[in-house]
Amino acid sequence: MTMLERPLVRILLSRLQGSIPTLQIVVGPRQVGKTTAMGQVQQRWKGPSHYASADLPSPPDAQWIETQWRIARQAAAGRRKSLLVLDEVQKIFRWGEVVKALYDEDRRARIPVRAILSGSSSLHVQRGAHESLAGRFERHFCSHWTWPECRRAFRWDLDHWLFYGGYPGAAPLVRAPQRWSQYISDSLIEAVLSRDILQMTPVQKPALLRQLFMLAVRAPARILAYNKMLGQLQDAGNTTTLAHYLNLLDSAFLVSGLNQWTGGVLRARASTPKLVVWNNALVTALGGVDFQTSRRAPADWGWLVENAVGAYLLNKLPRLSLYYWRQENAEVDYVIERGNEVLAIEVKSGRPRPAMGLARFKERHPKAKTLIVGSGGVPLETFFSSDPLSWF
Repeated sequence: MTMLERPLVRILLSRLQGSIPTLQIVVGPRQVGKTTAMGQVQQRWKGPSHYASADLPSPPDAQWIETQWRIARQAAAGRRKSLLVLDEVQKIFRWGEVVKALYDEDRRARIPVRAILSGSSSLHVQRGAHESLAGRFERHFCSHWTWPECRRAFRWDLDHWLFYGGYPGAAPLVRAPQRWSQYISDSLIEAVLSRDILQMTPVQKPALLRQLFMLAVRAPARILAYNKMLGQLQDAGNTTTLAHYLNLLDSAFLVSGLNQWTGGVLRARASTPKLVVWNNALVTALGGVDFQTSRRAPADWGWLVENAVGAYLLNKLPRLSLYYWRQENAEVDYVIERGNEVLAIEVKSGRPRPAMGLARFKERHPKAKTLIVGSGGVPLETFFSSDPLSWF
């Protein structure tokens, strides 16, 4: 295994060493290398640094942040730039207010503390940042590992990345499938559900949230109406509850429910969601089927490929809106909206599907750009190695 330095490391170093002392906030899924990246920044930092993590069984309080900040201030004596790294800050109640007060004190006193703060829940990190830290921070997204990164680090071909996903910590276990599946289930899925969602957010029906997650990983890239979900879940409550729980799964980078693209027409209620799982490992680890068996099942493999395309777009375009489109029997897998530009993507993955979806979409939206990914279009290897925005 090659120790990989992701582009985020260079970006963070450049910002921290610059003359503008903004806070650097890193968000992203668990176990994708946020802590490793920040450790690499520390190694290359020319000056004192201090690291602390709030990812503890019992979350610390605001005084914990103040203590860590004082340590960094002490190291900054003599006007040397001191680096402070706080991991999983969303665990701390009202963390944004505390950080704002300390940051403003440093600016008034000209204390050269530079800080990186990270979190595994976009909902809680963004809430704390936007409510308290307006004008004081820059946000960075640390994504799941791409195929080129896994190819370089683990020598995986595309099929292995499509099946095993982009979790670097699990990569050494793929030759022991049962152990790999157990690692994904216990160290990733359970940790996110219990610590990043249930511990941080009031959830009236935690069993229902877990059921919804399991339903999603059994139906990757499927368009599934909320009413249909209600029929498959126990004690499901109502569609509003399901939509809220799906939003919580999205905030933890597990599952997103894509809305139907309407071309700017406002809807009175949320559309039927298309369920996209952020990493294929979450699907295959719980699927009970090994790599060879999965690869020999064209229909199931096709869904896995289509989900991987959606997951890649979510990971690479966290600030853009991603949708799907369907009208009568015509369907387009993904629609990206960037300002006034629209890109419609159809994935040719080998599974049965309604024909002429992209052509029908183009008839109704002639200014939109279109792209076929897979058989007869852009090869999967090329697509997963490219910047999605380049196809605009």
